[in-house]
Amino acid sequence: MTVGLDELMAALTRELRPEQFKDYCPNGLQVQGRDRVERLVTGVTACQALIDAAIEQQADAILVHHGYFWRGEDAALTGIKRQRIKTLMAHDISLIAYHLPLDAHPELGNNVQLAKLLGLSPGDALSRQNNHDMGLVAQLPEPVSGADFAALLTDRLHRKPLHIAGTDAPITRVAWCTGAAQGYIEKAVAAGADAYVSGEISEPTVHSAREHGIHYFAAGHHATERYGVQALGKLIAQRFDLQHQFIDIDNPV
Repeated sequence: MTVGLDELMAALTRELRPEQFKDYCPNGLQVQGRDRVERLVTGVTACQALIDAAIEQQADAILVHHGYFWRGEDAALTGIKRQRIKTLMAHDISLIAYHLPLDAHPELGNNVQLAKLLGLSPGDALSRQNNHDMGLVAQLPEPVSGADFAALLTDRLHRKPLHIAGTDAPITRVAWCTGAAQGYIEKAVAAGADAYVSGEISEPTVHSAREHGIHYFAAGHHATERYGVQALGKLIAQRFDLQHQFIDIDNPV
């Protein structure tokens, strides 16, 4: 089956409500391709490798979490950006991207999907933005050691996290926010968490974890944000009877 690009975008807008977010990039259709979509490829970041793989799969549209035209970047279409957009337009492929709306979605979002993957039951929001949860907190059914929680992350995400053990105490309450959310560690402490998980880490995060006496896990920006876009792609493919494939372009960060 196929769906019109306009109809597809209307469905995504209804599902994700991008107008409710003050984001760092435009959400929605970033590069317009052919009028109808039959084959949809999803991925984390619209890098050249993902575009090339989508071309091999004869995709009509690519749906990602990290697209283009970020706030503060040079607007000129030169270098890498020129090549990526030139490739998309030459093959008449649409690029669709959702950033914060995909992080915060209560069912399809990166944070909720990570919770499902780890077997966590979210209770409270770590932070709120425009009435949306940005990060979550969960009480564990029983305490676990920092080493055991690191092993869980390794097993489920297929990469070993960087564990900063600011305490030897077991973990009973975990907070998390996917991607580059290391700055939320203070919010995790305020929420009474004794462990915090994000994708990336910065130099000050180590000192914050040690001085607050909290376990901190940098589990990978890419690794923690693989799951929201897959869930969204699966939903859209089922709704419109499209062919859908998630393509994972490995990224160790």
